[in-house]
Amino acid sequence: MMPGSPERFTQDVDRRMALAREWDDLVEQVRAIEGFEDFLRPPRLETLLPAASGGPVVIINVSRWRCDALIVHETEVTTIPLPELTQDIVGEHVEAYLDAVGDRQLRVLRGDQRDLVVEGVTDDVESLLDDCLRWMWESFARPVLDHLGHTAPPPADGEWPRVWWCPTGPLTLLPIHAAGDHSEPGASVIDRVISSYTPTLRALVEARRPRPDAEAGAARMLFVGMPETPGQASLPNVLVEERLVERLFADNRTTLIGPGATRDDVLREMRGHRWAHFACHGEQNLADPSHGGVLVHDGMLTVTDLSAQQHRGDFAYLSGCKTAVGGVTLPDEAITLAAALHYTGFRHVVATLWSVLDAEAAQVAERVYERLAHNGVLDADRAAEALHHAVRELRRNHPDQPSVWTPFAHTGP
Repeated sequence: MMPGSPERFTQDVDRRMALAREWDDLVEQVRAIEGFEDFLRPPRLETLLPAASGGPVVIINVSRWRCDALIVHETEVTTIPLPELTQDIVGEHVEAYLDAVGDRQLRVLRGDQRDLVVEGVTDDVESLLDDCLRWMWESFARPVLDHLGHTAPPPADGEWPRVWWCPTGPLTLLPIHAAGDHSEPGASVIDRVISSYTPTLRALVEARRPRPDAEAGAARMLFVGMPETPGQASLPNVLVEERLVERLFADNRTTLIGPGATRDDVLREMRGHRWAHFACHGEQNLADPSHGGVLVHDGMLTVTDLSAQQHRGDFAYLSGCKTAVGGVTLPDEAITLAAALHYTGFRHVVATLWSVLDAEAAQVAERVYERLAHNGVLDADRAAEALHHAVRELRRNHPDQPSVWTPFAHTGP
């Protein structure tokens, strides 16, 4: 049969139609399998509402037409218009924020103190961050909390309410959990609720599913530490964190430190541990966030590396720089090291939004683990609460330096 002939054309059309019917049949077969009913379909609302079983999920939508907060409850979704929020204003504040934390990153890498002048420029990082926190509070955080009825701090003996943030667009780069006017008591997110993040509603639904012990890794802690990394500042407090883990988990741990912390060894051990602690330098490429990660002995353990395997973990603590930072080119993709660990099986992840000081990172880790670890066993479901109180303590110690206490964030249920 000659190419281009009517007979050949008819044959090609019939073949394509047959393949299309076969595709439809295969999709229907997949959808008949339990758990795959929505295969290749947009998720149904009723399948996403369970994400809010522990408290409301706040999706902040940013577009050039309008901006709103979508409040996901267990039974419904409500909308709060945010007239003070526009795409252009968000862009301006995110740019100023990235400039501020970028300047701070330079200081940490150089080992400079917070109050020194870098290359002749006065240090106004704290002022810029404070402006960003106030702007977030007035433009969307306070209206959302007021709508939810969280208009003041909870009673001293009361239970702290929970809120999950699911930002979109450039807002994924900002510390929403720290929004507020911190010069006024009670006028901040951290004074009214315990905040957590989720990259998507689906991820939170999945993280809330009960997991039989048989499907989880061993109830052991994996410690990965790099006190010295070529081309990076020393992290002497890695050894402090190592001693902390040793004290709390005794023989119930695996330690990979310095030359023993290779990419292959870390990836292999992660599959068999329910809990993991990374005390390493972190790096992120804002233009290509999948290439960010933590620096171990023989190179970068990237978001891509971690996404290539499945874990059955309960808790991961990333005591490194910028482990919860995404990208500026695809901000909605939520491509961060924290999100990668969360998507691939670690239910709770504590990470940082920018460079953190070594001593303060060790202090927060100590406070978190003191609340979570007892007799060598870790209660991962209290992770958000433990981090919340540790950060509030750090804020009390450094009230005028938001760069010290705002980076720490929790992802998970």
